[in-house]
Amino acid sequence: MSAESEPTLSAVPAAGLDDETAIRLLREGQLEVAGRLIEATNMTLYCSVRLAGLSAACVYKPVRGERPLWDFPDGTLAAREVAAYEVSAATGWRIVPPTVYRDGPFGPGMCQLWIDTDSETDLMVLIRSRQPSLRRMAVFDAVVNNADRKGGHLLPLADGHIYGVDHGVSFSAEDKLRTVLWQWRGKPLSRDAMNVLTRLERDLEQGRLGRRLRELLTLAEVEATWARVRRLLNTGLHPLPSKDWPAIPWPPI
Repeated sequence: MSAESEPTLSAVPAAGLDDETAIRLLREGQLEVAGRLIEATNMTLYCSVRLAGLSAACVYKPVRGERPLWDFPDGTLAAREVAAYEVSAATGWRIVPPTVYRDGPFGPGMCQLWIDTDSETDLMVLIRSRQPSLRRMAVFDAVVNNADRKGGHLLPLADGHIYGVDHGVSFSAEDKLRTVLWQWRGKPLSRDAMNVLTRLERDLEQGRLGRRLRELLTLAEVEATWARVRRLLNTGLHPLPSKDWPAIPWPPI
């Protein structure tokens, strides 16, 4: 299959921080809870984090606030959020904001840099668009087996970059891809995507990414992630919706 070309789009570091600094701030900084995001399914706390004169807003999701899911073991959603960041960092696409697993006021959980979005963006228009950022996200979601890519999980920035959040129901060993981003279904993967997937395959087999995911996920889930990358490389195509389960999450926004 031939690979399509697409323009390169670089991201501006969120909150004026480079990712390395943001990770250190999130991991080592003092967390202070400011409020709760009441629309979230699981306990999601809006916090400030401070360290050595640096400060930022962040989201903290303690494990103790997770609601049990029949198809995902208790206490793993936070780890899956961190695993999604690790895959995002390995791609170089910066899809997931800096995210760590750490202790906090309500025990261990996920802590992620808060992203201020462009309030002028119409999400209904955005999810129907063919922006390169969204196309990369569609590939990323296929790799991590994202079962919940809603429109509300897209965080558009004024510069055109788009972050994705809420990856707690990803990485299942069973195919569960549900997304609003089916614009490229069955289409050839871009050359950029093929190059990134080739790197991911090596990194999963014998690199840092494989070692890190084995700390966060089960061995079967890590092996299934590698298999999904291999499948994408072998077909050279964006996946098609499944005929066995709903292709779009509910609600879609």
